Amino acid sequence: MINHSISLALNAVQEAVFIIDAQRNVLFANTVAMTFFGSQSIDRDFIQTIRHPKCIKAIDETINNGTQTATIISLEAPIKASFKVQVNLITQNATPTETNQILISLQDISDLNEAEKMRTDFVANVSHELRSPLTALAGFIETLRGPAKDDVEARERFLGLMSHEATRMVHMISDLLSLSKVEAQSRFKPTGRTNIGDLLTRIKTTLSEQAIKEKKNVNLEILPTTTFVNGNEEELTKVFQNLIENAIKYGGVDSTINIKVDTRKNVAGIDGNALLVEITDQGEGIAKQHIARLTERFYRVDTHRSRDKGGTGLGLAIVKHIINQHRGRLQIKSEVGVGSTFTVTLPMGLETSK
Repeated sequence: MINHSISLALNAVQEAVFIIDAQRNVLFANTVAMTFFGSQSIDRDFIQTIRHPKCIKAIDETINNGTQTATIISLEAPIKASFKVQVNLITQNATPTETNQILISLQDISDLNEAEKMRTDFVANVSHELRSPLTALAGFIETLRGPAKDDVEARERFLGLMSHEATRMVHMISDLLSLSKVEAQSRFKPTGRTNIGDLLTRIKTTLSEQAIKEKKNVNLEILPTTTFVNGNEEELTKVFQNLIENAIKYGGVDSTINIKVDTRKNVAGIDGNALLVEITDQGEGIAKQHIARLTERFYRVDTHRSRDKGGTGLGLAIVKHIINQHRGRLQIKSEVGVGSTFTVTLPMGLETSK
């Protein structure tokens, strides 16, 4: 039997905990353990609950030698997760009427493993993204030092390509630093007030030359009388500059980018009034299977086209993190052959005068 006060204490623990006897029969499972593995574990051999050789080996070692053991296991059933398992002997020198008891704790480390996988994938992606332009630059330099050394036309062409690749690397490093900064601050809600109407007007002016070059018309429609939101102006500028610039890059030739600003009430997850900014292009559109992954790091629908346009594959990841930090929402709707609409919803908070 397990002491009642011990049961209460173990039920308050945030890890899955089992107590078994020397025959591996389960005497106790706390609330977390039963949530993970089911209440049918009690009075059964532990191996019927977790059938993993590394876990059973650690338990047998503790039973036979009385030593503390630890291991890491990954399960597919009854739950797909990874656990750090620790096994301790809690009843030593048992009398003939008693039996040794072993405590098994399982710490869910699935998030840590996933974070490590993301970090590994991120490093691999960065290495790949930087290797290509660096390899190209090395090739251009070798050519200019050799066969094209005295070829003026080739030199000008290669220098232009080198400039393009170098600029793309600078943009990528800048985006990497921005993403790192935003992720580090993700838990802290920004302070201050930003006038989104004024901000969008400035961005439209800033990007006007690019819009003309890309043969796009940018139309800005601001409906509410006040467009203040709770947020950091610098970070929100990154959000809307990125989204509008993407619309200009990927919208159809001689098309219009429509930017509409309005307010909404009772938006799920947002207290009080919300400001909506819809950015709609008339481009090729995005197939449904890509939409959910657009904000992943380095994810591109069309890799070659994105690189040709100077894209780093990090812009929408930065946008997503900044909007989340501001307790807002990003919604993406698209139809192939029609275009895409990116909607940013931000809490307005308390009204304030301009």
